[in-house]
Amino acid sequence: MTSFKGFPPGKIRFTPIPAPFFTELLPAIDDLGELKVTLYALWQLDRMEGSFRYLCSADFSEDTEFMQGLGADRDSAQTVLDNALERAVARGTLLAVTLDLDERAQSFYFLNTARGQAAVKAIVDGKWQPSGDARYPIALGLEPPNIFRLFEENIGPITPLIADTLRDAEETYPLAWIEEAIQAAVEQNARSWKYIEAILERRQKEGRHGRQVQGDTQEDRRRYIEGKYSDFIEH
Repeated sequence: MTSFKGFPPGKIRFTPIPAPFFTELLPAIDDLGELKVTLYALWQLDRMEGSFRYLCSADFSEDTEFMQGLGADRDSAQTVLDNALERAVARGTLLAVTLDLDERAQSFYFLNTARGQAAVKAIVDGKWQPSGDARYPIALGLEPPNIFRLFEENIGPITPLIADTLRDAEETYPLAWIEEAIQAAVEQNARSWKYIEAILERRQKEGRHGRQVQGDTQEDRRRYIEGKYSDFIEH
C-alpha cells in the first residue's frame, strides 16, 4: 500500500460534490471501479469551462495514474473502466450519448443534472455542430437561459454571495423552474432571492409528493415547451 503524505500546505482547490452523492449514490454504489469513475468524473467536469461539459473515454484512459489504480496492467484497467462507465450510466449518475464521428462510434458522458439532460436532448435532436477540436468534437450552438442575466435584469445586482447562490441553484433545480420563480418574484413585486428560493423549495417539495404547485398549470408548461427555451426542456 502506498502511503499518503497528507495534503500540501497553502491554498488547495476543492472539488464540490453534490449532496445527493452522499445520501443516495454512495450507499448504493457497490463496485469500487464505479465509485472511482464517479468521483473522477465529478472532479474532471468541475475543472472544465463552458455551459455544457462532457467527458470522453480518453479523459479517463489517458490519465496514467488513474488507470493504474483500476488494474494491474493496461488491459485489465481498461476492462474495469469500461465496466465502471457502463454501471455509472445504468445507475443514472452519468448520461451517455454515442455519435458516429470519423467513421467510428464515439461516446460522450454528461453528469445527470438538468443541464446535462438538456445537452443530451439537444444532441439527440441534432442540435449540435463540429467544434473543430479533435478531443472534444461536438459543440452546442444554443445556450441555456443565463440566470445571472435574468437575476440582474429583474431582481438586482450580482454580488459574490448571490453569484455563488445562483450557481448552486443551477445545479439543484431545472433552469425553467428558476426562470419561472424569477418571473413570479417580479409579478409579485417581491424582488429578493429569499422569495425566489422559497418558490423553488416549495415546488421541489410538493413535486416529490406528487402535488401540483399552484400556478404550474398546463398553460404554464406549454409556454416553456413551445417557447424560446423549448430546446432545453425534455417533453
